[in-house]
Amino acid sequence: MTAYHDREWGVPVTDDRSLFEHLILDTFQAGLSWAVILHKREAFREAFDGFDPAKVGRYTERKLTQLRVNPAIVRNRQKIAAAVTNARAFLRIQEAHGSFGAFVWQFVGGRPRQNAWKTMRQIPARTAESDRMSESLRARGFTFVGSTISYAFMQAAGLVNDHLVSCFRHADIRALDGPRRA
Repeated sequence: MTAYHDREWGVPVTDDRSLFEHLILDTFQAGLSWAVILHKREAFREAFDGFDPAKVGRYTERKLTQLRVNPAIVRNRQKIAAAVTNARAFLRIQEAHGSFGAFVWQFVGGRPRQNAWKTMRQIPARTAESDRMSESLRARGFTFVGSTISYAFMQAAGLVNDHLVSCFRHADIRALDGPRRA
């Protein structure tokens, strides 16, 4: 958890495969501890073909059955189905917008939203931007992308800087000049 926080969480990315990974992991995290998902991250990466949306979008019922019995990942039938549905919708957005990154970064005006929270209680579970992102993703065929999941995705992928101002990473992230390729 510490290494993830210190090196990855909140670092702005535009790389589509990294964004797809964040989206899949945040979907599976819904209702669970982030520690559970992070502990199983490598197993998810292997099970979901390196988070390649083109491969995930072509999964057959046979592959879905394999995933549902894979003890190394979270075996939630709905979340597994959502990963495939979302991969297909992800590819449609790439085709329409040139990249998924270009699409999602529009919700924060192309630059990370720099917050200045002093306490954990101040950090919202959702925002107007995550509401709009969620609505837009759902309108394009995504599932399991409610506003809270969308905001978690925005935090993880660096669309918002939600490190507390007392955290050493807050200033580091603030100093970045915008989205980074992963």
